[in-house]
Amino acid sequence: MADRVPLLLTGATGYIGGTVLTRFLQRTDASSFDIRLLVRSPEKAKAIKDLGLPVTVYVGSHTDVELMERLASQVDVVIATADCDSLDAAQSTLKGLKKRYATTGKPPIFIQTSGTGVYGDFVDGKHANSEVYDDANPEQIEKLPPTAPHRPVDLAILAGDAEGYVRSYIILPSTVWGTATGPLFNANISHSDSVQIPYCARAALARGQGGMLNEGKNVWPIVEIHELGDLYSLLYDAVQSKHPMAGHGGEGFYNAGHEEYSMRQLATSISEALVKLNRGTHIEPSSFTSEELEKYFGPYGGFFGSNSRCLSTRSRAIGWSPKKGLEEMLASVQHEVEKLIAKGL
Repeated sequence: MADRVPLLLTGATGYIGGTVLTRFLQRTDASSFDIRLLVRSPEKAKAIKDLGLPVTVYVGSHTDVELMERLASQVDVVIATADCDSLDAAQSTLKGLKKRYATTGKPPIFIQTSGTGVYGDFVDGKHANSEVYDDANPEQIEKLPPTAPHRPVDLAILAGDAEGYVRSYIILPSTVWGTATGPLFNANISHSDSVQIPYCARAALARGQGGMLNEGKNVWPIVEIHELGDLYSLLYDAVQSKHPMAGHGGEGFYNAGHEEYSMRQLATSISEALVKLNRGTHIEPSSFTSEELEKYFGPYGGFFGSNSRCLSTRSRAIGWSPKKGLEEMLASVQHEVEKLIAKGL
């Protein structure tokens, strides 16, 4: 057997990371990878080992500069899903990959998880008329301000690619939905639930009604969690096959967005679920007061009134073909509410 490809994955106990790991373990060529995981918890590291998966587990934080640099210097591929805003993690990973390049003479692959929040336009829920960012238009993305969410880390990684010692590929998930499945989720090692929709549902449960900023006309794209996992695997294949659209660096942004939803649509679905579950009395949502925004969302309240609009042209060009859209996402809302109620919320 040829030498296996050493691959380091961070964030395997998370929602996206656990899904990416599951997807790579499901590949027909899974045995060709030497998969290494970095997890914070010794208990979870042991639980992963007890599953008997063909992976090597290291205990530590992706913000441990020396550890990340050492682990990255020993692999040909890094897939980072742990924290898209940790500049320390990105810089130490880049240092390690630079050492790997010096050893092998071949630029290693760095697949970073960012987010379409970088395209955020804070409109207070008043309209959907914001710029649509196409991942096949690097000149448009290049104009994003360096202060945009996730942008400082993205720019640091792009700088490493520009120096030539690494090939960077940045995946930008949008609103991720659905319940993740797989061995780590079944064993309660990885988080199986999304973030954005339950976040809104928690606030709705507390106030007895779905909420939005002003009219809730702002829109975001969506992606189902397993279809997001597919994109990571397809991107790796596209890079290996030298697909003409598998660009890197400035041409290496891959939006993971399918259909769009408005905040009013989501808030309405949550309100309807509350009524069905005897936790609300109004099927129509209402606008958050400023006090409620502060109470339920703190400094992140503005995101729930923002637009994030994008096209996944490059992602689709390499073979990504998501099928689950707005209808399926809205239909999943009641289940998300039921899970929160089961937890005592």
